[in-house]
Amino acid sequence: MGIIASMNRIKNLNSGVKYMLMASFMFAIMGAFAKLASEHMSSLEVVFFRNVFGVVLIGYAVYKNPMTHKGGKPFLLLFRGVMGFTALLAYFYNIANIPLGDAVTFSKTAPIFTAIFAWLFLKEKLSASAWLAVFVGFGGILLIAQPSAIGFTKYDILGIFSGIGAALAYTSVRELRNYYDTRAIVLSFTLVGTIGPIFLFILSEYIQMPELDFMLGEFVMPSGVVWLYVIGLGLLGTLSQYYMTKAYGETKAGIVGAVSYTNIVFAILVGLFLGDSLPSMTTASGIILIVIAGIMVARAK
Repeated sequence: MGIIASMNRIKNLNSGVKYMLMASFMFAIMGAFAKLASEHMSSLEVVFFRNVFGVVLIGYAVYKNPMTHKGGKPFLLLFRGVMGFTALLAYFYNIANIPLGDAVTFSKTAPIFTAIFAWLFLKEKLSASAWLAVFVGFGGILLIAQPSAIGFTKYDILGIFSGIGAALAYTSVRELRNYYDTRAIVLSFTLVGTIGPIFLFILSEYIQMPELDFMLGEFVMPSGVVWLYVIGLGLLGTLSQYYMTKAYGETKAGIVGAVSYTNIVFAILVGLFLGDSLPSMTTASGIILIVIAGIMVARAK
């Protein structure tokens, strides 16, 4: 019986790792579609199409199987949606303007910030190794950003915010899952990510501020091959979320979280095909430190 149980654990481990590898690869290809689509439309519109598919698919799932939950945290649910939406705005803007691997690496700082926010807001204890991971992660951020005498660039700030915003969204999910169906939590993100851009499209007609171009833009109806980009973006974004969820259901979160960092490797490789250059030695060192920090946080959990 012990041998059979061990074999089942190995099988589940392999399944979880396989699903996360699939999710990571799909995330990287989704990033490629986002980068290609950004050549024809604003990052705001890319975010809009990314979320429209989610609303349709999740809405259909809710229609087929209605949600049952006790609710009671509407403002926290809205906060989760707004944070996820703004983090995605920053993420897709960076995908359009910096190497894909760098943009993905910035977003993968989310677990590091999540550990800090869970300590601040949820009173979760951080071990010595977790605190060490936080400092290692910040070291990695500095190596990638390489701030000059005048400070961080706009892309650095948005990159760091993509990690912070995602971390705040993840931290709120820890509380929300006690009150809401998982689909309601995801729907809060996709709905805000669909309605928010429509509001910003209207606002963009009256605001002329180049420094806010990451959140402003004119809607341009896709045509030709651009439809392939936005459809690929929406489908792969949804599928990657699906396989990531399956991965966490099959294997321990620490193992799956560590495997998720293959997303950075896939993104760098895909970026090379799109014309990105290889990371410099300093940038590569920063990427490695962030990966190490993320794995340390995952192991601590």
